[in-house]
Amino acid sequence: MLNIGLLGAGRIGITHAKAVQALPNAKIAKVFDPIDAAAENAIALTGATRASVDDIMADGNIHAVIIATPTDLHADQVELAARAGKAVFCEKPVDLDADRVRDCLKVVEETGVVLMVGFNRRFDPSFARLRAEIDNGSVGDVEMVQITSRDPSAPPVDYIKRSGGLFRDMMIHDLDMARFLLGEEIVSVYATGAVLTDPAIKATGDVDSAAATLRTKSGRMAVITNSRRATYGYDQRIEVHGSKGLVEAGNHRTTSVTVANGSGYAYRIELTTFCDVVAGKTSNYPSGTDGLKALLLADAALESLASGKEVAIG
Repeated sequence: MLNIGLLGAGRIGITHAKAVQALPNAKIAKVFDPIDAAAENAIALTGATRASVDDIMADGNIHAVIIATPTDLHADQVELAARAGKAVFCEKPVDLDADRVRDCLKVVEETGVVLMVGFNRRFDPSFARLRAEIDNGSVGDVEMVQITSRDPSAPPVDYIKRSGGLFRDMMIHDLDMARFLLGEEIVSVYATGAVLTDPAIKATGDVDSAAATLRTKSGRMAVITNSRRATYGYDQRIEVHGSKGLVEAGNHRTTSVTVANGSGYAYRIELTTFCDVVAGKTSNYPSGTDGLKALLLADAALESLASGKEVAIG
């Protein structure tokens, strides 16, 4: 049994706790959250005990940690866990500063622990199938990728202020997915954005609507569009066009027989993969390096937004 310490019992922490509860070979054994109601909610769900971060790190019976705390705590907690010899599942991004991420990854490398970054869309069954179709040659050589990502509504403004903004918090998932599907590293980014849904977001210095065009060295392209508001609900679509044809993944439609939506399945598959990685059953997972590369693309998109120019990736 893989005993897991959960750091952070907010919305995403509880989502991961529910996913772990469905797994036969893992359990949430200890929970940290400074907010009593959040911690008690996680304890009621999992049967875990409440503990401090230090207690979790010092407990030799805790084999792994899930880090679902605010972004500005991630890198420090990853390093604490790595030095304690625990496998780490960390929500994206590891940090908002690329140099801080690089320093963190050095600690991970030195300690030799597993670090998996929470790019859950890779594990969505539809998107995973789409990648499999690319791998088996159904579309031939990938030429263009189009990604649409829209949320029903924006998160609270206080969250936006702390999250790093749309490019580092929301589009970063799509930037990772673009890398995942293009099959080549991205060499340039051109981005544009605006505030079209909520003036309060503009006051934070962020945008709520954005588009980015990515290009690889061979000329393959990806176009990403994001919006913080979709009046009709979540909108997640991907289209991959290649030399032999087209493959696309559309939205999940809820029916009376649906037991979990696409996101729910993705989180469960994601945590199943983490357990398999810790057990040495697979080495195919989004790593800290993947997290760093997606962050660098988000940084380039922000630079492009500010300059109005295409930005080369160093």
